[in-house]
Amino acid sequence: HHCAQPLMRRLGLSATARASFALYNTFEEADAFVDALKKAASFLI
Repeated sequence: HHCAQPLMRRLGLSATARASFALYNTFEEADAFVDALKKAASFLI
C-alpha cells in the first residue's frame, strides 16, 4: 500500500492508487494523466 498502511488504517481506506512522474515524462503524458484523473473523479464522486 505504498508505505502508507498505518495512515490507510487510520482513515479507513482499503485501496489506493499511485502515479509517479520522472524527468523522462512529457508534458503530454502529464496532461493525459490529469485528464484521466478528472474523468475518474467525475465518475466516482
